[in-house]
Amino acid sequence: MQSTLDEHIGIDDEISEDLLPIKNEKRHVGPFAYMAMWLGDGFNIGNITVGSSLVVAGVATMNLLQTLVAIGVAIIFIALIFTFNDRFGYKTGAPYVMQLRLSFGAKGAKAASLLRGIPAVVWFGFQSWTGALALAQISKITLGISNVPVCFAILLVLQILLARRGFKSIKWFTSIISTIVMIALFSVFILLLTQHMGMITSKLVVTKGSWGLTFFSFIVAFLGNYTAIFESAADYSRELKPGMSNKYRGFLYLCPILFAYGITVLTGAMLAAVTGISSPVNAMAVLFHNNVITLLVSFFIVLSVMTTNMVANILPPTYVITNLFKTSQTVAMAIVGVLAACSFPWVLVKDSSSAGLNTFIHLYSLFLGPMTAIILIEYYVERRQHVNLKALYNVKNQKAIHWNAPLALMIGAGIAMTQVDLSWFLGFFAGGIAYFILNRVHHEDRSMSPIKEVVS
Repeated sequence: MQSTLDEHIGIDDEISEDLLPIKNEKRHVGPFAYMAMWLGDGFNIGNITVGSSLVVAGVATMNLLQTLVAIGVAIIFIALIFTFNDRFGYKTGAPYVMQLRLSFGAKGAKAASLLRGIPAVVWFGFQSWTGALALAQISKITLGISNVPVCFAILLVLQILLARRGFKSIKWFTSIISTIVMIALFSVFILLLTQHMGMITSKLVVTKGSWGLTFFSFIVAFLGNYTAIFESAADYSRELKPGMSNKYRGFLYLCPILFAYGITVLTGAMLAAVTGISSPVNAMAVLFHNNVITLLVSFFIVLSVMTTNMVANILPPTYVITNLFKTSQTVAMAIVGVLAACSFPWVLVKDSSSAGLNTFIHLYSLFLGPMTAIILIEYYVERRQHVNLKALYNVKNQKAIHWNAPLALMIGAGIAMTQVDLSWFLGFFAGGIAYFILNRVHHEDRSMSPIKEVVS
């Protein structure tokens, strides 16, 4: 593989240099920095908000045991799909938007990439507005001034400037900040357990809850919170140092996500149970009747928001825009920031919007469930992990659109739409089966596709 990368790839005019494969010697993210990245991503306000949605009008819809089981099932799926789907980027050094060319074709991949880019932009706006609320709390306590829109604009610009250097800045930033945020949120978790155990027991432990549709719906919500991220696993694994086995990389996903995601979701549920408030920022302000502690907690919230966005919500849509318009990463990031500001994040962070956030997750899971199945089947079943990078990067060597993939995507999304609460699972299995069958019933001419010459 590596010798091929040293040769002229023969890229077409539509490919930006930022999307070229990363050579092994230029990958500088080690295992500890990689785990720190996923720790930083796991300890975020979005995950706490998803946890808080368990509590509706002060009443938990699932008890603690059901919540733990749902989280566990979701995390196992997350780690497994991460491990399988990251292999394309890890072996080739190419990003997710190029991976989509394998199944959707050169032009079809551009349209398909929007299904990953749009949720990331919305999450970027949501996380940044939540961080702006915390930053406004800091400004109010220290300066007596509170202006959330200004804080939002400052935070957007700051994050884009930090992310401009790509994974170089993400590597050092997440390694340091994830440790600080982990200690802070874990402290909140312990404080809730030690000082509010009575209320937590009455509202989360002894409540009847549900093992039915509500239970599986929350598994989809917990899973859907990561589906856009493991969908574009190649964007992260292409930066990871070579020489790591599949099992070892699976460990790098499972351990930090299990710890961070589990703690944050439970913290969100307990916060909502104790305070009756869905917004984590507002809930923590009520929980701590102390300006110094509120100041510290708000500061940690701002850091966690920045860490999460830099890992999950800035670079993936940047690659999408770079691929769509062949622009530089800097310009693409600026566009991502503008789009995030236009996504009305102030609506999603309202106390009444935690249920709406779950609905948003279920809706984009309609498409990302089948999309995940399609790219996995394409890479493992149809191509057996063999990819010709020269052909992949040259539009003349492939069809503009492979119609089986979008058709299977629509079939999977359509079936998932019949039960939105189970959208990801229904879409994943229906879309995957549809794609497998379509490839055998309607054989597409791939004589000029990347499969013609094999590079392993």
